[in-house]
Amino acid sequence: MFQTTRRRLAIWYTTVTAIVLLVFAIGMYVYVRGTLIERIDDTLNHVVEVVSRSISIDKIYLPGTNDRFEINVAASFKDDSDRLDDDRIDLELFNASGKLLWSTLREPLNLPVWIDLDGETVRVGNDRILRQITAPVNKDGVMVGFLRVSHPWFEVTKPTELLLVDLSIGTSLVIVSVAAIGWFLSGLAIEPVKASYQQLKQFTADASHELRNPIAIVQTNVQVALTEEPLSPQQRQQLQTIERLTRRLGRLVDDLLFLARQDSSVVTADFSSVPLDALLMETIEEQQLAAAAKGIELKLEIIDPIADPSELAVFNLSGDWDRLVRLFTNLLTNAIQYTPLHVDVPGEIAPHQRLSQIDVQLKQIIRQNTPYLQVKVQDTGMGIPSEAIPHLFDRFYRVDPARTASSSDISSGSGLGLAIVQSIVTSHHGELSIDSQVNLGTTVTVIFKSHII
Repeated sequence: MFQTTRRRLAIWYTTVTAIVLLVFAIGMYVYVRGTLIERIDDTLNHVVEVVSRSISIDKIYLPGTNDRFEINVAASFKDDSDRLDDDRIDLELFNASGKLLWSTLREPLNLPVWIDLDGETVRVGNDRILRQITAPVNKDGVMVGFLRVSHPWFEVTKPTELLLVDLSIGTSLVIVSVAAIGWFLSGLAIEPVKASYQQLKQFTADASHELRNPIAIVQTNVQVALTEEPLSPQQRQQLQTIERLTRRLGRLVDDLLFLARQDSSVVTADFSSVPLDALLMETIEEQQLAAAAKGIELKLEIIDPIADPSELAVFNLSGDWDRLVRLFTNLLTNAIQYTPLHVDVPGEIAPHQRLSQIDVQLKQIIRQNTPYLQVKVQDTGMGIPSEAIPHLFDRFYRVDPARTASSSDISSGSGLGLAIVQSIVTSHHGELSIDSQVNLGTTVTVIFKSHII
């Protein structure tokens, strides 16, 4: 239990830290990438500003027409198109109609030309990406051409890729370190709680053990007193009440002692190959008298196994005989206590009554080619409200005190029976489920892994 709590604390601590680190890493990546793009755009804008001032524009006079401006490429640039460097800034000069006049690129980009002063990222071919700014070239308020400046994109991708690798490695190392530290700190935090819980369990076990003898002595003395004569009816009734209460108190002490030892693992289970069919026969035989006293029919049905029926020990499982007997005894005792003598049959205009019954079914089931043993205990009792089912395994939990107070047998329960059942099923690595409907009955299903020898 404490290991599970410690594991959950460490996982939550690590998860929260990982989320914070991931948010920080993403924010850092976005910030650095944006800063690099902004720096490149500033560089491109500066180049546009410088180159625009060096462009020579000639005014052409034609008779009978308005004056026209043309870019003088020879006067504006030196022909250095043969120089090619991957990390340099490339220039392209277009006339007003978009025709390429001059370029530092070895091959034209074949991209449409439009004014874009904010910068855009374009892909050229399969493996080349450029950051570009396209600015107009004006003369006396008349646009005479376009200037496009391109910068290689790898100056953004290379640093960001390195940053991504560094952030990934750093975040992973920090998360692993935090997980180890979280596991250590959660162990320190839970140690005082564990010590207190161990002391409480030890006290419960010691107190339960010390109470057994006095309770047994009181019960014996009361039973002896009941055999003595003469006793008035009032005295006999009082002694019978004391005897019944001491018997109930004895059961409660036994249950507390069992749970305390189960929790603290003081007594280890003696696992061996247990024939579940024989165990159920013996348990039902022991409960037949109690069921008959209430007029309840108690039946056992063993369904032929899916595997070869001739195979030996097909209904065997690895478990502790005594604990399994206690498990099914508790289930049958609950079923008997909560099942009235007669049950109204619903759904009819004039409802009639039928005798109550408890059916126990043992069958073999197959899951992923693995054999399991399934036991169902089904009664026709008063049933359990759906909102109470999740709390049935809580210690000392009662479904409805008003309902249980009406029966002395029911009220004699300790409220620990199903908690003991769950503890035994868990120790045998089994599954336990309850399905119930009010006034229709309850079905308890227990599943164990088969142990065929």
